[in-house]
Amino acid sequence: MSDDLVVREGERIPRRPLPDYSEASSFMDALKRDGIYGTIFRDSNQYGPLSMLLVLLISATITGAVIKIVSILDFSFLWS
Repeated sequence: MSDDLVVREGERIPRRPLPDYSEASSFMDALKRDGIYGTIFRDSNQYGPLSMLLVLLISATITGAVIKIVSILDFSFLWS
């Protein structure tokens, strides 16, 4: 077990130290200061969950569009 992990009395699972976190004044300020990777994946500010929802929305839209395009195209010539 690492020296950083602290087991408190009455708990079995050690707690890791909290990550670096600093508040940003706006979403755009968070992206400028911490970058896309830092904001979305490292939760370096309070906009991490919001940015992850936006990534989910964008990826679901792209996936839905690809599925719709594939369903519209007629691939029956491949099997005849």
